[in-house]
Amino acid sequence: MIVRMTLFLILNFAALALGGLATSKGVSSDWYTQLNKAPWTPPGWVFGAAWTSIMICYAIYMAYAWNIRVDKKMVLTLFIAQWILNVLWNPVFFSYQQTLFSLGIILALTALIGYVLFAQLTSLKLKSLLLAPYFIWLLIASSLNAYIVLKN
Repeated sequence: MIVRMTLFLILNFAALALGGLATSKGVSSDWYTQLNKAPWTPPGWVFGAAWTSIMICYAIYMAYAWNIRVDKKMVLTLFIAQWILNVLWNPVFFSYQQTLFSLGIILALTALIGYVLFAQLTSLKLKSLLLAPYFIWLLIASSLNAYIVLKN
């Protein structure tokens, strides 16, 4: 269990690091600072704290899911799809400034995490609460992205 959890932690933080490469310069760019952002946009430090907490919870969740689920191929496929969408959003939004395309990516990611959360609720029971912060954060992030699409 500890080995799997550590592996998922490494993979999750690798995704954050790759995304951070696109985000770091993008947040301070003229393009981003001049965007009309949602009034509920949290301060910058919240994003780092939220993603760190979310990825820790997600790694624990995935270690449990791996142990409980018989169909390991499905668990791995959903994890990889999540990983790709998570990493892809940052450069599409910040580097390529494609807000509509990035909205599609984050909506797909939100739907995927929502599916995983609710599809495994019966087998993982209370452990599913570990995935709830990810899903809730994605709902908020989707609304922030949608606001930018609609107001810019």
